Amino acid sequence: MGFDRSKLDALRSKYGEGHGGDIFDPRFRKVADKIFTKGGTRRAPYAGMPTLLSAPHLPVDFANPDFEDLQVALIGMPMDLGVTNRPGSRFGPRALRSIERIGPYNHVLDCAPTFDLRVADVGDVPFASRYRLEQSHEDIEATIAKIVGAGVIPLSVGGDHSITHPILKAIGKDRPVGLIHIDAHCDTGGLFDQTKFHHGGPMRNAVLDGVLDPSRTIQIGIRGSSEYLWEFSYESGMTVIHAEEMSAMGMPAIIEKARQIVGDGPTYLSFDIDSIDPAFAPGTGTPEVGGFTTREALELLRGLKGLNFVGGDVVEVAPQYDGTTNTAHAGAQMLFEILSLMVFSPAVKR
Repeated sequence: MGFDRSKLDALRSKYGEGHGGDIFDPRFRKVADKIFTKGGTRRAPYAGMPTLLSAPHLPVDFANPDFEDLQVALIGMPMDLGVTNRPGSRFGPRALRSIERIGPYNHVLDCAPTFDLRVADVGDVPFASRYRLEQSHEDIEATIAKIVGAGVIPLSVGGDHSITHPILKAIGKDRPVGLIHIDAHCDTGGLFDQTKFHHGGPMRNAVLDGVLDPSRTIQIGIRGSSEYLWEFSYESGMTVIHAEEMSAMGMPAIIEKARQIVGDGPTYLSFDIDSIDPAFAPGTGTPEVGGFTTREALELLRGLKGLNFVGGDVVEVAPQYDGTTNTAHAGAQMLFEILSLMVFSPAVKR
């Protein structure tokens, strides 16, 4: 084909003098109207105070909290007293806040969650002690209970995976919830070194506390040398999909299995960054080779659209083990995908 001068002239007429906010496709126009000013500018990703997913900041006094009309609260939990090996995920919330280009548009789920939802970064859990793990868990449970009591969905950023137990105690207080757990480890271990409160046992603790329904729990991506610790998962009735099974099953089948297991009941989503292969996310306390690519993790999360999510978390980002910031970037992206799912969750108040 020869060069089409008339088509070039038409493109120049339509696009040559416009600005970035001049978008004509109706699907994209509605997104641009939320993000661009009438003058054609949008917030610079590197400007302003850093917040989780660049969401608005809502200062909250948790002694007497006012969540205004929020639907979703993003909250940090900088606590890693429950790790078995490498510490450092206490810096996870700060690392995710520093990632400056996540969203605002999710082109696969076709939403802009920080604009489509009334969402804010409400800061961090006010911990009474930086040394006492059990006290920290009590602080988490009390804080999440206040968020849930106000009819707001909590999305938490850890911190080590032990934070999920007190979160589930607050969310599942009135009825046990289901769980989609994406991780390299089942985290259903027992008492170690004189305590059961560690990042290798939150799902076991939650089941025994009656706040997590194991028959509506699926654990995806499990691998590594700790398999001998996870018998509770099988004994209690959880569904476990090992990383070694994923290629044969295929992601569509895994997504369908997860949807079948949790059904339409209230469900929590917990994403441990070590589910992703350390080639993509090395900055974590217990890396395990043979995990998800970031593309596979995104496909899995996006396939959960429409489920009845009542909360979620991203945990175990330990940025000091990653000089590239890739792990924090991946963690922030997974948080964005979970927030995007909340646009479609029946649990979010309308």
